[in-house]
Amino acid sequence: MGKKIATVLTDMFEDVEYTDPAKAFKEAGHEVVTIEKEKGKEVTGKNKEATVKIDASIDDVKPTDFDALFIPGGFSPDQLRADERFVKFAKHFMDEKKPVFAICHGPQLLITAKTLEGRKATGFTSIQVDMEYAGATVEDKEVVVCQDQLVTSRQPDDIPAFNREALNLLK
Repeated sequence: MGKKIATVLTDMFEDVEYTDPAKAFKEAGHEVVTIEKEKGKEVTGKNKEATVKIDASIDDVKPTDFDALFIPGGFSPDQLRADERFVKFAKHFMDEKKPVFAICHGPQLLITAKTLEGRKATGFTSIQVDMEYAGATVEDKEVVVCQDQLVTSRQPDDIPAFNREALNLLK
């Protein structure tokens, strides 16, 4: 039975950190729903390799409608965390112990949601100290799985391990 995965995304996302996991999720039979401020808007990756049409506005979705949350990296998570609607949305998944997949700068949204305290996680080198200040135990590994709920990775090179562990949690 496929799961419904909320994917929060805006301009300047890290192209392959969205496209590769989204493809793996879809190939495994899951539904990937892209969410931004504006439904129908086209957002472009920072490398201009991917353009994604947004499926839904954050105002039109409820976290209870989804089984999991996916936060690609790049500059997208930093922009989204300035908007309280995305922070509350992400916090719901962490509080309800639903699967959360955050790669590279993705954990920035979880830092702002104040949901990393006491958790093991990883992220891009430049945000690891921020994660520590947020109370996470940071492990510099290609993928970290915490409490059978949170899957985090550091960078595009880690995508195969990230996809493997995310798909494992969706089973």
